[in-house]
Amino acid sequence: MEYEHILFTIEDGVATLTINRPDKLNALSQRSLAEMLDAIDEARDTGARALLITGAGRAFCSGADLAPGAQGQRRRSDAGAGLEEGFNPLLERIVRLPIPVVAAVNGAAAGGGCGLALCADIVIAARSAYFLQPFMNIGLVPDFGATWLLPRLAGKARATAMMMLGDRIPAETAVDWGLIYRMVENEALEAEAAALAARLAAGPTVALGLAKQGIAAAMTQSLSETIAMERVNQRAAGRTADHAEGVAAFLEKRKPAFRGR
Repeated sequence: MEYEHILFTIEDGVATLTINRPDKLNALSQRSLAEMLDAIDEARDTGARALLITGAGRAFCSGADLAPGAQGQRRRSDAGAGLEEGFNPLLERIVRLPIPVVAAVNGAAAGGGCGLALCADIVIAARSAYFLQPFMNIGLVPDFGATWLLPRLAGKARATAMMMLGDRIPAETAVDWGLIYRMVENEALEAEAAALAARLAAGPTVALGLAKQGIAAAMTQSLSETIAMERVNQRAAGRTADHAEGVAAFLEKRKPAFRGR
């Protein structure tokens, strides 16, 4: 697929997906969503070991493009159609991707853009970034997984107020609430996010993917179910070449050279 709305590269194991509609604050059209799905599939199929998602210009992503026709013909009569055809598949594709996903939030992460950022495994934001659930302002309900993600990250009280009142949550507050991992100065975001993605790409990919799956599953499982799953995942991780390399490096007092297998 030829990309018009995103930039996509893979270098040294890091796939970088940049939403590239700065004139529209990186609002997502049907075309944008299709391109992102294609890029994520390429990252998976070509063996990328980490995915970095960010936005061009002064916003991370302002959510769905509300311009006429941007979400296709069904969107006019069925506001849920765009979710079914693009947003929901994108969310599930990111969550199920067996490699770490980093979101670098460089401005507004609003509406679906908020969900896009927060579904990443690790979220790093610029000081000027903010997170916003503006759905009530246009008579809609939160989507892109917000009603599932936000209460688990920030707690029910804060999540409910965020979604019902539609107030901006600054990056500093987002850190305090546990919504994101870290805030950095604006000028440091690109380098810090790239370094973080590179660090993950150099790690034990299979173990990182199993940990990602385990964390997600544990949020809805009992303790007994979770430790049983840990047993299965540990068996799989223990059979990897990266585990053997990690043990050898520990015994030899050197830095491990993981290969992602």
